[in-house]
Amino acid sequence: MRNQYRMFRRNGVFYVQDNSSGRQQSLRTTNQDHAERLLQAKNDAARGPQLNRDLGRVFLSASDPDSIKRTWKAAMEEIRSHGRASTQLRYDRAMRDSALDRIRNKPIIETTSADLLACLRAGTNCTNHYLRRLHNLAIGLGWLNWPLLAPKLWPKLQWRKKRGITEKEHQRITSTECNQERRLYYDLLWETGASQSDAIKLTTDNIDWGNRVLWYHRSKLRPDAEPARITIGPRLEALLLQLPAQGLLFPNWSKTTANDRAAEFRRRCRILKLEGISLHSYRYGWAERAFSHGYPERFAQAALGHSSKAVHQAYAKRARVVCPSLEEYEKKVIPLPIQQAQTARAFLEKL
Repeated sequence: MRNQYRMFRRNGVFYVQDNSSGRQQSLRTTNQDHAERLLQAKNDAARGPQLNRDLGRVFLSASDPDSIKRTWKAAMEEIRSHGRASTQLRYDRAMRDSALDRIRNKPIIETTSADLLACLRAGTNCTNHYLRRLHNLAIGLGWLNWPLLAPKLWPKLQWRKKRGITEKEHQRITSTECNQERRLYYDLLWETGASQSDAIKLTTDNIDWGNRVLWYHRSKLRPDAEPARITIGPRLEALLLQLPAQGLLFPNWSKTTANDRAAEFRRRCRILKLEGISLHSYRYGWAERAFSHGYPERFAQAALGHSSKAVHQAYAKRARVVCPSLEEYEKKVIPLPIQQAQTARAFLEKL
């Protein structure tokens, strides 16, 4: 291995020069033996990291011969196979991000934190999210023996603020929508809080008129997860009676893709000059209305099909709650008669 430093003498004092950069530095000694020991120490220190990497490759190749040549491209192919079909499509789109080209063909064991930071600087918030998943997957598979970036060093994810659609905005959208099927579709989202992809798949089989229940499976949950069930009230009943009696509830609108439905909704919002809302805002709006009216959280979570209480609370965090006055709330307290109170006190004393 080539030495990084060489030594020379000038005016009786020994100096070293970096062979790669040409930078010179005084050893501050006129003793040749001392200067040679300092030169040897500097070359050993410079040679140490490369020597450690070479030794590491030898040990890794003995336990896993493919570890030397395995690149991040292999990890990207692996993550594409995880999850269900919809999740795999999202991973596939994320792995085609041009910001990840900086590490795509780089061996995993030769990657440094600077390489990941370069990807993060060149990418977006989405790059940050999926690169972290890719990094953790490599650690979980044993392809990476240590974290390249500690959790605190990852840039904080900056999510765009989301809000629910208001009743006034919903009424403006439906009042100007000429297509009856789309208008009823928006009304169904308003009444149920279902996601656009779940609502579009509803059929008459999802309506249990005997028990007056509308049920549906959440696409993002496991296939064996319990479906969301919503009692059919007067408004929802009037809405469902306007839909087809057999087959899909939205036969024409269901032929479009999710992107087409989202684009049509955005076009309607631009015409009405409504900003900050999307089809997903109906779920936020439903959660905010449920929270502000004191709807039990466990019912709201089940109706929206959220598998996590934290996720459900995040949907309703922007709700405006008007608290009842304590004076009125105290009137709802039912006082116990004196005899019942004494009996209860005596029973507690026996315990």
